[in-house]
Amino acid sequence: MGKKRNRRKEILDQIAWLEETYCDGCFLKSTFRKEYGKTYAQSFCIQQCTVGEQMRQYGEMLLSAPPRPRR
Repeated sequence: MGKKRNRRKEILDQIAWLEETYCDGCFLKSTFRKEYGKTYAQSFCIQQCTVGEQMRQYGEMLLSAPPRPRR
């Protein structure tokens, strides 16, 4: 079971790395947010940006992984 938790952590770390590396300071994201609003910018990132596509794939991996046990 520890291996599954490590896999979830790896995926979360990868998502955080992508966001820090590519999304923080993204010119398109900030421009679209200013001109069209937050919803449009998020929609663009999710549907048309290659980094957003990769994040979505990682998210699907997280959803398919078993949840953490509650304590």
